Amino acid sequence: MGAEPKRNVSRIQSTYVQQQEYAEIASARKRKLLIRRLAMFIVFASLLSYFMISSTISQSAKLEAKIAQKKQLDQQLADLKKQQDILKEDIVKLNDDDYIAKLARKEYFFSEKNEIIFNIPEDKKEN
Repeated sequence: MGAEPKRNVSRIQSTYVQQQEYAEIASARKRKLLIRRLAMFIVFASLLSYFMISSTISQSAKLEAKIAQKKQLDQQLADLKKQQDILKEDIVKLNDDDYIAKLARKEYFFSEKNEIIFNIPEDKKEN
């Protein structure tokens, strides 16, 4: 009494039913291939995005380092140009005989005829 009665259902074996079964199998196969292709595309797109983002970040870090280095080198160039100008002025001054005589009298205590040199010590100012 608790047993279910066995149903005898037979399948219709027509060409239409067979075509529908083949169509379902083909549709399932197409869906499976589509899912595989989409998964591969997502993996490829993710890898490509990762490499592009990482290269962009590394290039921006290198660019910032180069900009900082350029600023430092520009400052050094400005300092060297100032030093070059000072040295050019010194060259012009050293070609002047009056300047050389004045410098020799000041630094090395040379004197002209009938000139007396007095050495006055410089006062050190305390702050």
